[in-house]
Amino acid sequence: MASVFTQIMAGQIPGNFVWEDDECVAIMTIQPLREGHLLVIPRQEIDHWDDLPDALASHLFLVAKKLAKALKTAFPCQRVGMMIAGLEVPHTHLHVVPLDTMADLDMSKLEFADPESLAAAAEKIRQAL
Repeated sequence: MASVFTQIMAGQIPGNFVWEDDECVAIMTIQPLREGHLLVIPRQEIDHWDDLPDALASHLFLVAKKLAKALKTAFPCQRVGMMIAGLEVPHTHLHVVPLDTMADLDMSKLEFADPESLAAAAEKIRQAL
């Protein structure tokens, strides 16, 4: 069965896309730690990040880097953090999060966001790109 991320990429489930290319997408997570929290996801369903082909791993990181610059513009913050956890969905994804403290990466604080705020955050990031 296709992962929830594959279903979003196929248009079967709605998603707020910020970035799309042949190898990956970036979408707003529906459970952000902070405004602007997004996910960089390879189009290939690869469960463990350490199984990514080197070229794809590099590409994901470079996309995350470009998005981090846009996040700093759209949502002023001290840093942009990146985390790979992968327990919640068996499809590699990079969490890219604006942050001001280490507590901003506390995954126990995830809460669902309303669709309008996610769409607005996605637009701010796209404008900053």
